[in-house]
Amino acid sequence: MASPRILLCGDVLGRLNQLFKRVNSVNKSAGPFDALFCVGQFFPDEPDRLDELMDYVEGRAQVPLPTYFIGDYGVGAPKVLSAVSRNSANQGFKMDGFKVCDNLFWLKGSGMFTFHGLSVAYLSGRQLSNGQQFGTYSQIDIDTLRAFAEEPGIVYFFLSNEWPSGITNRATASDIPAGISDSSGSDSTVSQLVAEIKPRYHIAGTKGAYYAREPYCNVDAVHVTRFLGLASVGNKEKQKFLHALSPTPSSTMAAAEISAKPPNTTLSPYTLVDQVDRPKETTKRASDIGLDSQYWRYDVSSKRQKHGNGDTNKVCFKFISSGTCPRGEKCNFPHDADAREQFLRGVCLDFIIKGKCEKGPDCNFKHSLQDDGENHSRKRPGSSNANANRSKECWFCLSSPNVESHLVTSIGENFYCALAKGPLVQDHVLIIPVEHMPNTLSLPADSEIELGKFQNSLKVYYKNQGKEAVFFEWISIRGTHANLQAVPVPSSKAAILKDIFTLAAEKLGFEFVTKKFSNNSEGRKWLRTQFDKNFSCFYVELPEGSILLHLIEENEKFPAQFGREVVAGLLNVADRADWRNCTIGKVEETKLAENFKKRFQVFDPSQ
Repeated sequence: MASPRILLCGDVLGRLNQLFKRVNSVNKSAGPFDALFCVGQFFPDEPDRLDELMDYVEGRAQVPLPTYFIGDYGVGAPKVLSAVSRNSANQGFKMDGFKVCDNLFWLKGSGMFTFHGLSVAYLSGRQLSNGQQFGTYSQIDIDTLRAFAEEPGIVYFFLSNEWPSGITNRATASDIPAGISDSSGSDSTVSQLVAEIKPRYHIAGTKGAYYAREPYCNVDAVHVTRFLGLASVGNKEKQKFLHALSPTPSSTMAAAEISAKPPNTTLSPYTLVDQVDRPKETTKRASDIGLDSQYWRYDVSSKRQKHGNGDTNKVCFKFISSGTCPRGEKCNFPHDADAREQFLRGVCLDFIIKGKCEKGPDCNFKHSLQDDGENHSRKRPGSSNANANRSKECWFCLSSPNVESHLVTSIGENFYCALAKGPLVQDHVLIIPVEHMPNTLSLPADSEIELGKFQNSLKVYYKNQGKEAVFFEWISIRGTHANLQAVPVPSSKAAILKDIFTLAAEKLGFEFVTKKFSNNSEGRKWLRTQFDKNFSCFYVELPEGSILLHLIEENEKFPAQFGREVVAGLLNVADRADWRNCTIGKVEETKLAENFKKRFQVFDPSQ
């Protein structure tokens, strides 16, 4: 497939006749071109040019090729864009542009879309001022862009109206246009965004000057970024306002091509502003009792005890489930080898250590002690191989050899808590059903009591640190073992959580069902009435009592890490939206879990 051919333009200022005359000329000599992207002010800077603009908007003149603009300010902008917003064809959020007329599209707010294999990110308008409805961007637009622009792959174009502050840092002085300063037409927020997004090309207008900066290196990325500042259409100095490119989509490029650095490449002109607070670590161990307090799961009868050390009514759960215990002889709970052997023979863990299983026929494990000669398979007659092995292979089943038991911090009757693997922030916690269940909404109603206790305890724990808890769960009809995520956010940012999630939903083309409740229990009851096991869904429980719910249609594409991506954008840690980017070693994970348990101990409802 041939590479797309793109035209880039600076401030149009309503001079559409002059622009399209030039576009038609270039199209004939070097085209055809697939699209025109305009940055800087698109609408007229004086009333006399409004009629020229309206000729195109109202169809008396034709836009020659698909044209996209982000400079939604100037004379006539409120009137034109208000009408565009009311058009039924533009209802909902369209990341690839609101149609103004044939071949003319308004890129509103912020977003990202794919054009001929090229990923295009944009920030429309300028910094919010005087409460204007059009021509400005908001903090929500910034946070949403941060959350959505860090998807896998490389962003090819980033479009902004104003230049990024500091772009001339480390640049060759003789190449910088005369009279250019950071004080006018520059934006520090754009600097922060472009440093995070790391596009191959950053295009901006507003300064009224043409400037092609040397390519610069990005932090934590192999490719370079090229900044291109474009002059305004019809400028008296006759500086370049139209630029042509034939870019090759990054997905089709070889690794060597992507990482190639021209000889004049400089270091990045920016300083990253998003510094992630890393959890402070200590090497001091908790007391034996403190460490061991979570190793047991259930009380057991005295006839199953092998020795009398420690608590005579509890056994070491870690030994039964994994065959080892990091505390060894120092463990305060019995290492019951017989119970471990029965577990390996496929006997239900609840049956082994409680003497009964409350799941009954729904359990896929054996409910009788097995002799040496019996089959060790966990498969029950009539159950599938997948069901028979689900707990063995599951990351979250406490009986699974794959469980990351060193992350477990608290164990109750129906739920346990564990630090998230690859945490978004410090104290990112998962609340997980003990039983192998696909979601938290289909558990018995009485289990909600314990879940509520864990949620309330985490809320108080976070509150003592000046933070609020946001809970979210992604329920897939193909899911296996549920986990309800709890992420602390600074209290100063909690108030905009609802707006962030709402706008992020709009950018994906759906709308949340929203209800507010006076307490967590009532909200969870409502969720259970809305839940349909035949559909996937996503919901968020917000600090102020609102619940946002989205039932996902059968063919709807929904990002599994949506909740984490949105919160990552809010917290300015978009690079941590994917947990796989945040993994650390087991030794460090163990230290973090131990430190969390010590801090959380006074709040822990299972203690």
